[in-house]
Amino acid sequence: MLIDTHAFTPWSALAGGALIGAAAALLVLGSGRIAGISGILGGLLRRREGDLWWRIAFLAGLLLAPNLYGLFLQPPASRLDTDAALIVLAGLLVGIGTRYGAGCTSGHGVCGLARLSPRSLAATLSFMAAGFAATYVLRHLIGV
Repeated sequence: MLIDTHAFTPWSALAGGALIGAAAALLVLGSGRIAGISGILGGLLRRREGDLWWRIAFLAGLLLAPNLYGLFLQPPASRLDTDAALIVLAGLLVGIGTRYGAGCTSGHGVCGLARLSPRSLAATLSFMAAGFAATYVLRHLIGV
């Protein structure tokens, strides 16, 4: 994967982080729900009365936002140099990890840490360490 680091600006990163934080805060203040994407998506599979439309709206916003961004600004250049099977495998491993970790990076890293949850701190430290280790092994030991 190649990301154009010359197009990176701290202002766009700050704005993106602020929007993620605002969305998470609005969801918890407005409905008492945690903005963990795996939980929101999983809730569509095990429906409860009155629990469907906010999930659909939240997920639709996740899908529509990058497209709206692309209408007004040029997205940074990126290229993915890998095979589709590896992407599917990676997605399955992330899905398994969110089940074992009882949540995803957005649920633990954004919302859980904001609530000072010790479980979320442990989960966030674990998946960050695993990501660092995997990147080191793939980039420096294997050379992918």
